[in-house]
Amino acid sequence: MDTGLTAISEADIEKHRAIAQSFITRVVVLEDSSGQSSTSLAGTGRRFVSTVSVGSVRKTREVELAKTVQAIRPDDPLLSIPQHTLLYRVRRGLQIALAVADVFARSTDLESLQARNARAPLEGDEANQFRRLLAASAYVAAFTFSSYLLQLIDADGEPPNDIAAPDFLFDTPQDAVKSVLAGLDRALAGAKEDADLLVRTRALARIAIDGLLARKGRFDGLGAFENAHIRIDADDFTLDGFDVAPGRKSKPLVMTFKKPEEVVGNHIAKYQSVKLAKMLMAYDFDRELNPFVELGGFLFTFIGDGAPGTGKTTLIQMIAGLLHGYCQVAGYPFAYENFGVDQISSYQGKSGQNCRQFINNVLNPRSIGFGTIDDIDQVAARRSDDRASAGQQEITGVLMDAFAGAGTVVRGNCSFGMFSNYPENVDDALRQRAGARWLVDGPQTREDYIDIFVLLAGKNHRIPLGEHQLFAAQEIKRAVSEAYEEHARPQEDGLMKVYERFMKTNGGPKTLADIGTYLHMIKEAEPRFTGRAIKNVTDAIKMRAMDIELPDEWFEKPEAFMHKSYDEKKAMIEELRGPFSMEMVMQEINRYADSEFRYSDRSDDSAVAKLVRDARLRERAVREIEELKQKGLWSV
Repeated sequence: MDTGLTAISEADIEKHRAIAQSFITRVVVLEDSSGQSSTSLAGTGRRFVSTVSVGSVRKTREVELAKTVQAIRPDDPLLSIPQHTLLYRVRRGLQIALAVADVFARSTDLESLQARNARAPLEGDEANQFRRLLAASAYVAAFTFSSYLLQLIDADGEPPNDIAAPDFLFDTPQDAVKSVLAGLDRALAGAKEDADLLVRTRALARIAIDGLLARKGRFDGLGAFENAHIRIDADDFTLDGFDVAPGRKSKPLVMTFKKPEEVVGNHIAKYQSVKLAKMLMAYDFDRELNPFVELGGFLFTFIGDGAPGTGKTTLIQMIAGLLHGYCQVAGYPFAYENFGVDQISSYQGKSGQNCRQFINNVLNPRSIGFGTIDDIDQVAARRSDDRASAGQQEITGVLMDAFAGAGTVVRGNCSFGMFSNYPENVDDALRQRAGARWLVDGPQTREDYIDIFVLLAGKNHRIPLGEHQLFAAQEIKRAVSEAYEEHARPQEDGLMKVYERFMKTNGGPKTLADIGTYLHMIKEAEPRFTGRAIKNVTDAIKMRAMDIELPDEWFEKPEAFMHKSYDEKKAMIEELRGPFSMEMVMQEINRYADSEFRYSDRSDDSAVAKLVRDARLRERAVREIEELKQKGLWSV
């Protein structure tokens, strides 16, 4: 199948409407008998289960989905809006699934084999190939139908645990979608109200997709569909091979956006935020790759740390606002999601599922994505923390696998930001998966404090400004240049000792060997400065080499840059980049190593403070016990 975007005309979908309508009205399916009676035992609500094994026996069952849906409100002859919407979506999903099966047949030998088999039964190898491809097309139809329901049915609520997987049949595409339809009918039979219909439909779709993916290895000929990209704009439905797309339609983003000039201080973090937003917009939807991933310098994950009130939330609002604006200009879908403590569940496994869904929604290759995990130290736990909940441990595992796991694929369409007031409490392995460290320290200088007060105070006054050039200190280029120069020497005491010892022994670094020596000395002083830390440092250096300012004009009109082909974008970016220097290397090493020493010092300081507090409490307790004894009020 063509690896580009496959178009399916509305006429190809509409020709299946009659058969889809007949399926939701009445269809007869063949199912395995479980030995369970369809009649409940009087007064119990339970069903009789035969003691005779009938596992190999198949029986027919009539499925009337429209009647099952209407039975939720039997006193009303009209369907409610959720009921009608569900039936319409099911019928539309059946049409699209059968149309996609037709596309699969045309892209393989199945269509020609079907024509020849209609004239005369096929034999030998041709008959075997025909059966294999027909079963594969049935699998594709079932997967498409299930994916359509998962994406287009919007429901909130905990899914019930009484929904069984469909009894799949893969003889033909029609048999396959009928088997999923029968599973849906059985799932909806237990609904009590309209909301249950939608929740149960989504749950059935998820279970069906999980079941189909588990069976995928049994089918030959699916390779033609692996790289398929199908988009039905009328339904906002996307199918990217067998990738499980986000489970619901994107809703309009509602949040307070901030402009870069409204962010005071945090110069390096602000600068890299603006760069990140422009980097993401270089993503090519046809190639599903970003030139910055290939050229180096793309920021897939980062962690921002700072004291409360220093501007972490403002940075999130700024990045989201920039991306939202750029995507509106380009006509691209934009997905922003935040994963917080409210998504930690008391049910075993549910927290991990919520986190995986969050990751998948942001990773969706058909949109520009930005995901944040605010207060990461509360959401994900240290693996050595006995007091952490099972849900927090699940989330830690999911994030570690998603950010730098064996199956992690960085396409360059999205980025994840972790934010914390106490990054020293984040698991070391998870923290080191953050490719960049942003120190969010807020306003620092006198000029910063004047700027932020004027900005927040507003204009409802007549007080003169005084001798100050408003927002001059916030000019990004000048502020960032000064901020980077500060890291020519380390900021933390622990790293400063290593740096001074290195300079005394080796002098200023001149070669790559000198850099390696400096890194090894840091490793000896801070054991957490591992190979992954070196990778993060080199990625940061590559990003500095790509320290190019993509012109704002490129993002004012989509045809100037965003709608160009991948090769054109890559060539335009390559023209702007230059080599990195020794100064950049030392600045990035010191920036990253400073953060590790800062986290270690904070962790040590908190541990010492706890020991001091405990010792003081013990001394106070001894004094109070002695006072009680002297008064005769103490008894063991």
